[in-house]
Amino acid sequence: MCDFLAVFRSRAQALDCAARLRQGGIRAAAVSTPQETGAGCGLSVRIGAYDFAQARRVISCCGYGALFGYFRVERQCGRTFLTRVG
Repeated sequence: MCDFLAVFRSRAQALDCAARLRQGGIRAAAVSTPQETGAGCGLSVRIGAYDFAQARRVISCCGYGALFGYFRVERQCGRTFLTRVG
């Protein structure tokens, strides 16, 4: 099972994004940004794999200038792995 993170450099934009996605019926939550992303803001938006394509379309339409990128989050054997996605 995996989730995706939309990583932002702005806490305000991360919170706004999570709220907009939820208003659009997409399950999303503001979460702490893992250090491994190298972004540093502290907040990201967690999106389930099922909703990722739709969420990505919504995010691109909103024009968030502080969007750092997207990461796939996989958990295996008690460890968490992050992979940047295009």
